[in-house]
Amino acid sequence: MQYGICQLSIIPVRSTPDEVAELVTQLLFGEHFKILECRKNWSRIKTIFDKCEGWIMNSQLFFIPEDEFNDIQAHKNKSYVTELISYVEDANQILTPILIGSCITNTPSLSVNFEGKLLSDQQPKENLIKTSLLYLNAPELRGGKSPFGIDSAGFSQIVYKINGYSLLRTAQDQSTQGTALSFVEESEAGDLAFFDNANGEIDHVGIIMENNYVIHVNGKVRVDRLDHTGIFNNDLRTYTHQLRVIKKVV
Repeated sequence: MQYGICQLSIIPVRSTPDEVAELVTQLLFGEHFKILECRKNWSRIKTIFDKCEGWIMNSQLFFIPEDEFNDIQAHKNKSYVTELISYVEDANQILTPILIGSCITNTPSLSVNFEGKLLSDQQPKENLIKTSLLYLNAPELRGGKSPFGIDSAGFSQIVYKINGYSLLRTAQDQSTQGTALSFVEESEAGDLAFFDNANGEIDHVGIIMENNYVIHVNGKVRVDRLDHTGIFNNDLRTYTHQLRVIKKVV
């Protein structure tokens, strides 16, 4: 088994070894992974945080030794960047821009100087909303996990991750976590609302706010009304998503 770590600000992970293939997810700076298969130009990886599999270009692949990988694994409290954009400086004083949600590990293969703000422990539940508001107006991008492009499950996952909580990668998988609530009125700010499509498949998730609002991704990260029917888009004057279940994870 071989191992790697993301040494760039962001790396696309695709469904097949092709530059035009569907974007499955993205790696942010400092995220480590297992390498399942190596080909001439592409490698298939499995992320450690959420067990997501996909292909990255070998030109963006950065190997780390097994003992270093194990040391990262052993360090449970990871430190995550809380500013939208910041920089790390390597030993040669070269700056690399990094995004909110990036991980600062200070591992030998990725030894950098970082002077920005970090969170490394589980934060109070109310902090989830503060973090989520930093992403307002981030454009929708299927498979995205950054303020420059993000999907609904990537949004909820990264907001929870920064604050010390683990969510899986898709809305369907996230809906299996936590405890179900019977009514919107039982929910608290920071709980998750899941929505299904015409086929009954859960394909959307949002983070519940106070006073029956929800922050989610629909074209962009936005705030809309939430009730027992679903999400009401005031701009369109219609419901855009049908509520399936509310889950309390924290």
